Amino acid sequence: MSTSGRKPGKLVADKRYGRPTTTKKKKPAAKKPAPRRKPVKRKTTRKRNPIAAFFIGIFRWIWRLVWRTTVFASLVMAMVIGTAVFYVRSGLPDVSELVDGRARGSVTLLDRDGAVYARRGDQYGGAVNAETVSPHLRNAIVATEDKRFYSHFGISPRGVASAVRINMSEGRGPLSGHGGSTLTQQTAKLLCLGVVFDPADWKNEAEYVADCRRGSLSRKIKEAIYAMAMESKYTKNEILSIYMNRAYMGGGAYGAEAAAKRYFNKTAAVLTPAESAMIAGLLTAPTRMAPTANLKRSQDRAATVLRLMNEQGLLSDEETRHYQRNPATLAAEATMSAGGYFADWVMRSGPEFFTRDTTEDVLIRTTLDPRLQAATAAAVEQVFAEKVRKGSKAEVAVVVMSADGAVRAMIGGRDTDASGLFNRASQAVRQTGSAFKPFIYATALELGYGPLDTVLDEPFCMNIPGSGEWCPKNYTKKFKGRVTLTDALKHSLNIPAVKISESVGRELVMRVARDFGIHRDLQNTPAMALGTSEATLLEMTGAYAGILNGGSSVTPYGLTELRLRGDDTPLMGAGGGIGERVIQPRAAGELIWMMEKVVSEGTGARARLGNRPAAGKTGTSQEARDAWFVGFTADYVAGVWMGYDDNTPLSGVTGGGLPAEIWREVMVRVHDGLPITPLPAQAPVAPAPEPEPQPAPQVDNRRDDSRPNKKVRDSILNQVLRDILGGN
Repeated sequence: MSTSGRKPGKLVADKRYGRPTTTKKKKPAAKKPAPRRKPVKRKTTRKRNPIAAFFIGIFRWIWRLVWRTTVFASLVMAMVIGTAVFYVRSGLPDVSELVDGRARGSVTLLDRDGAVYARRGDQYGGAVNAETVSPHLRNAIVATEDKRFYSHFGISPRGVASAVRINMSEGRGPLSGHGGSTLTQQTAKLLCLGVVFDPADWKNEAEYVADCRRGSLSRKIKEAIYAMAMESKYTKNEILSIYMNRAYMGGGAYGAEAAAKRYFNKTAAVLTPAESAMIAGLLTAPTRMAPTANLKRSQDRAATVLRLMNEQGLLSDEETRHYQRNPATLAAEATMSAGGYFADWVMRSGPEFFTRDTTEDVLIRTTLDPRLQAATAAAVEQVFAEKVRKGSKAEVAVVVMSADGAVRAMIGGRDTDASGLFNRASQAVRQTGSAFKPFIYATALELGYGPLDTVLDEPFCMNIPGSGEWCPKNYTKKFKGRVTLTDALKHSLNIPAVKISESVGRELVMRVARDFGIHRDLQNTPAMALGTSEATLLEMTGAYAGILNGGSSVTPYGLTELRLRGDDTPLMGAGGGIGERVIQPRAAGELIWMMEKVVSEGTGARARLGNRPAAGKTGTSQEARDAWFVGFTADYVAGVWMGYDDNTPLSGVTGGGLPAEIWREVMVRVHDGLPITPLPAQAPVAPAPEPEPQPAPQVDNRRDDSRPNKKVRDSILNQVLRDILGGN
């Protein structure tokens, strides 16, 4: 192709790849001068002190050794703890086996109407579940005992550190005082770390519990392991359930259900926030904080628990203010304390395996009448407040029973509603004094004597083999001459009582007294007629009940039915009542007539009940150490004893004084509203006057004077008997 006359065109490739290269060389750009480097200062190595270097090296070596040892020990410790936790976990039983932690059962006592009036033993209301109880109770326990319960793994390092700090700041040892235990650890302690009470291994239950509560370092470590094992096997609610069922909550109540019934007479499922706070507040000191011991203190503690619940968001401000202003109060049943002595007596007299040593929950129905018990206590308190000098240590006992021996009320001391104390009604064995004399006259009446027969009250002495001459005296030191048996009893004359006892035979008098219920060793001496033998007030009252019921023996009783809780079939019935006949109804009726004269005309005048007939007998032992009045109406028998526990003589007190007044005050209240009923007395028939002697028909004038006729012979025999008795 010709290219002449024009310039050649540019190639496309030139446009594509940029400007074409030319053969002309470009002038190289001038180089920038390199920046000047600062002269590097060479580090001059300082020569280290060889001694310092030695010690620093030693320190670093020790530090590395300690660190490695700590890490290794921690790993080993973790393995040991893990192994221990796994081992303990493998031995943990099912939750259902851990809810009831009592070593023995409970006894609930019901009065004659079926109402609860006393409890003995460890009360357990039944198993509860953390998910079914009142949520307020669950929240109150967590807020009070362990607010981080649902977040920790059984132990709380923060809680332990805080407890140690508090203990040290208060001048105690690190493990003394605050323990920093979680709720799980407290549950482990309640379980005694799995150790079950065995009577063969422990002296008693108290020693076992004390060992479970020890706070040594080794015990704390075991407790922590057991708590972690529980956390690994049980859920949080299961652990809380065990705690709520086993914790002691005062008043003999173990567990939330028992506490709810004990204090509020309701189930744990329906507790209000105020009631829940009160129960949760008991856990720190259940005996001291129990509302039955001090309601105000328990309410103050509950107010603190409500505040804790509010701070943790478990209760609103409005609810907190409302329940703090309106604290929980006790149910009426919780404040009942009447019948403590009676309950103690029933527990002692009942079968041991169902009362004191029961492993079951037992219900006992008794003869106690709450109205009569309250009336008796009020009477005793009134007389002591009005008639007994301030500061006197004199004690009192009162028993009220029906004619069949059913005990309706019992006071065993001036602290009328106490329990667990010495019961002077059933345990104090004291000299009976003249209260014993009715058994002498009962014997005489049974042998055919009459209330209007006479005996000579005059100075009298008799020779006692081995003791010499004995000359009894009357209390007044005076003599009344010829008196009827009735007068001798109503004036409590000693000499006629001794003469009658000796004439009918002491052995027979002792037999009658024993058959009526005086079971103690009776002194077979002439002084027995003056009441030198001993008996309890319960025995004496039961013996007088035998006179009232027509002459049959009586065994005082308080238990009418015993059964296990939840079982409708009774295991046993009444343990007493009327027994065999001792004297005939005629003799009993005549004796009642004579004893009525004691109250209406004699030494028991202060016991008069107005228009209501009453009978009884006073008694004062040697040197006035004991003062008695035992008597009855047609409805009830009652006995009163006064004296000092140390046998100090009473000052100015006889059976016809304060004991008779207490008896009257008791019986007035006991018979309130009851119709007046006559006594079952039998008045004696006055002897018919002897007819004028009629001349015998004259058969012949001969008469054998060597033999007296029958009338004369009987007269001679009667004269011999009268000479023995001193009568006519």
